[in-house]
Amino acid sequence: MNLAANPPLDVRLMNRGAAVLMLAFAMLVALMGVRLLARWSAFDLQQIIVTGDSHHSNSATLRANVAPHIAGTFFSVDLDRVRATFEAVPWVRAAVVKREFPNRLHVVLQEHQPVALWGGDGDARLLNSYGEIFEANVGEVDQDNLPTLSGPDSQASDVLAMYQGLAPLFSGTDTPLIQLRLSERGSWSAGLDGGATVELGRGNLDEVRERTRRLMLTVTQVAARYGRQPNTMEYADLRHENGYAIRLRGVSTEQAVQAKQPK
Repeated sequence: MNLAANPPLDVRLMNRGAAVLMLAFAMLVALMGVRLLARWSAFDLQQIIVTGDSHHSNSATLRANVAPHIAGTFFSVDLDRVRATFEAVPWVRAAVVKREFPNRLHVVLQEHQPVALWGGDGDARLLNSYGEIFEANVGEVDQDNLPTLSGPDSQASDVLAMYQGLAPLFSGTDTPLIQLRLSERGSWSAGLDGGATVELGRGNLDEVRERTRRLMLTVTQVAARYGRQPNTMEYADLRHENGYAIRLRGVSTEQAVQAKQPK
């Protein structure tokens, strides 16, 4: 019988216990080594490289808003906290933060791309290309080239989608679409360059666009009946089932018009 090949149970238990203790000790030494290494001054953060969109976020703005909130070394810095700090800066929509050995961070910024003013008078907010509302210095954008959209904040993306669907119907005319509003009750109304208001009624994009298209295809003929041009329209109500009501500048009578589309 080979006793060396089959040691007693108590010996096997002692060997296993010793192996576990050695492994635990090695892990402890490694952990202490990592902690000491992490505290080495060579790994103190020395530089933050910022790339991506930075048209509105200059280096001075980033330093003032971000630097006081970044702490730690290359190993210990909280990347999620750094990302959140950058995304709290006006105009920054998203930030991707990565470590670059041995002592740098690389941050890629994505800025908001404003496509509309959001809200009513005195509401200094903007809408980006994703239909998200954000706050920034409105004075930094060319407001004359942005439409004004409004409605419940939770439906901002729906309002933007409706505007993008309707605006082409007014392009090339003397009265482009410059305002669009969604009421709390779900009714749409538009404002045209020149001051005209168009009540679009309720419905989805296809329904509202069809009513609007009907107006744009027939308003020239309707205005001509009264010796007027389409840009003299002051008000139109598209909520009639088979036509619309219209008011033209210089014409006092408001009446419903059967909107027969030209063939």
